[in-house]
Amino acid sequence: MKWKIKETERIMNIWRAKEEIKDTVQAYLWKDAWGNYEIPAIRQRPLLLIGPPGVGKTQIMEQVARECKIGLVAYTITHHTRQSAVGLPMIEKRQYGGREYSVTEYTMSEIVGAVYDKMEATGLKEGILFIDEINCVSETLAPAMLQFLQCKTFGTHRIPDGWLIIAAGNPPEYNKSVREFDVVTLDRIRRMDIEPDFGVWKEYAYQEKIHPAIVSYLNIKKQNFCQIETTVDGRRFVTPRGWEDLSHLILVYEKTGKKVDREVVAQYIQHPKIAKDFANYLLLYEKYQKDYQVEEILSGKVNNAVYPKIERAAFDERLSLTGLLLAKLNGNFEGMYWQERVIKGVREVLQQFEEAEGADGIEKLSSLLNQRERERKQLIKQEVLGRREDMLRKKILGKLEEYRTGLMKDRKGDAWSRLKEMFSEDAGAYEEDFAKAGQKLEHGFDFMEAAFGDSQEMVIFVTELNTNPFAMHFLKEYECERYFEYNRNLLFDVLPGER
Repeated sequence: MKWKIKETERIMNIWRAKEEIKDTVQAYLWKDAWGNYEIPAIRQRPLLLIGPPGVGKTQIMEQVARECKIGLVAYTITHHTRQSAVGLPMIEKRQYGGREYSVTEYTMSEIVGAVYDKMEATGLKEGILFIDEINCVSETLAPAMLQFLQCKTFGTHRIPDGWLIIAAGNPPEYNKSVREFDVVTLDRIRRMDIEPDFGVWKEYAYQEKIHPAIVSYLNIKKQNFCQIETTVDGRRFVTPRGWEDLSHLILVYEKTGKKVDREVVAQYIQHPKIAKDFANYLLLYEKYQKDYQVEEILSGKVNNAVYPKIERAAFDERLSLTGLLLAKLNGNFEGMYWQERVIKGVREVLQQFEEAEGADGIEKLSSLLNQRERERKQLIKQEVLGRREDMLRKKILGKLEEYRTGLMKDRKGDAWSRLKEMFSEDAGAYEEDFAKAGQKLEHGFDFMEAAFGDSQEMVIFVTELNTNPFAMHFLKEYECERYFEYNRNLLFDVLPGER
């Protein structure tokens, strides 16, 4: 990982920031033999992330909380008044030196209260309190934010031990409301400056199923990934968040038969030139899908009329075709990844079934099913189960439900033998699908060699296979000679499982 130096500040991409936050969580929550935190709360400096809007600061907080299995309470502080953040004043009577005085106390801060609510609701005693846009607070709230960073309190109420403070804000060039922190405050925090990095975002895009047209477009025009500029006509900008939100809309519009035109794109990509450019590219992308019939190519049924068309095509069109092939292949690889995990999850439960006591197979399987469902609901309650992991667990439970139905229909046979038979059928289906996915990859290489040879398109094709985590996972098991050959010829050091 390369580090750029800007004056005395350290700038990193969002992936590096996430890794550093995880390391910090583990360090701050590390306990000694007596159960005390090795780094006392007073020395657990809050983290301050400074970076452009939409770069992914909030998303990595959610990921870190899930991966570390801790709680997360997130607030955008600009939505708060001093009263909601600090609490409301109230008059109490106190005795001092034998005399009674009226003193001002404060009700509990809504934010501190939310931390305790989270602990009670989830059972998680440790977590992250994430405060976004912390350097854009109002003048009346600014002193409370400084106190929060310096003393880990809101008003008179401390943040519970075991809860890390992480704050985020935008640099002044992106927000006119930004307030600079004084040296006293900066000396009590850990500042991390973050910059957009398309290469890192692209790996995230593959995992989160960002629409392939967006990935393909940004592969060609990386400069349009993140731009924020001020013109005589006002602010023009495009952010990673904008691309991701647009992707969700395109995917749903495709399922419902709706059209994404330039006006729709401009609602997310608020940079007229880039919005127009991508809208035009999206039309071409849809046209290329029909013209080149990618599914036919990956099935080994290439229309020979395609090759002369490719020779006449502009470079952007050739890259788009390469992107279409990769999108289909990567979709297959992703499907195989989740199918494999379902098979492994079912096998794990069946191993527990074999070891469990009891004569009635249906009762044993029902008990294991109920146990897994309770675990899933508990993880959802704790908010440490991501959407895709939850879907995986549902698929595993669904498959086991099929097995239970099968046992109920055939009560005469041995339950364990019947379960092994049903599992063997599913495992066999997986192996067949795995072989088909491998064959499609081979057909993809056949086409790329016939259409482009060793040109730049082939370099991009192999490079993108190395970038996609699902492709890399597939290639750990599937021996594709040409993949490894091109890696060697192109002097790539990346091999499956060694990134």
